Amino acid sequence: MSNEENELLRAIDLDYDRMVKEAAASGYHLNPDIQFTRALIAGLIVNKKRYGYGSCPCRLAAERRDKDLDIICPCDYRDPDLAEHGTCYCALYVSESVLKGEKTLSSIPERRLPPEERAVKESPSPKVRVEGLTYPVWRCKVCGYLCAREMPPDTCPICKAEKERFEQFT
Repeated sequence: MSNEENELLRAIDLDYDRMVKEAAASGYHLNPDIQFTRALIAGLIVNKKRYGYGSCPCRLAAERRDKDLDIICPCDYRDPDLAEHGTCYCALYVSESVLKGEKTLSSIPERRLPPEERAVKESPSPKVRVEGLTYPVWRCKVCGYLCAREMPPDTCPICKAEKERFEQFT
C-alpha cells in the first residue's frame, strides 16, 4: 500500500470516528453499513482535497464553494430527506426507523434545484430588523440553530456546519 493510500485510510478512520460521535451527540445516525459509510467518507475527503470543501460525493459540485453551500455535508436537504424517506440523498445519515430495521432504504428524489433555478433562488432577500434586538439573529440553514450576535459562529454548535451555512434571520 502506498503512503497516499495509508493517509487516506487514516483520514477515513478519523473522520468516521468524529462523525459517529457528532451524529450521536446531535441526535443523528450514520448508515450502519460501515463499509458503505466509509466509502462515502472517502468521497467527502476526496472532494475536500479537490474543491477545498466536503461536498456531497453523490452530487455534481460546481467547484465553487459559494455555489455549493447547500451540498456541503451535512447538506441543507438532510433533515427533510430523513423525515420523508428515512435517509439523506447519499444515505450517509439514516433515521432511527431505518437503524432499527423498521424501514428499508430505497432511492430518493433529488431535492436540489437545477442550476438555473438555484440562481434565481439565491437572490438575496431583504433583511428585516426586529426592534429591540441588540444583535442580528443568525440561523444555521442545516439544523435551524438560532443565535443573536454580531456575526455567526465559525461552527454551528449543534450540527457542526461551517460559518458560511448561516444566514441572517433578522
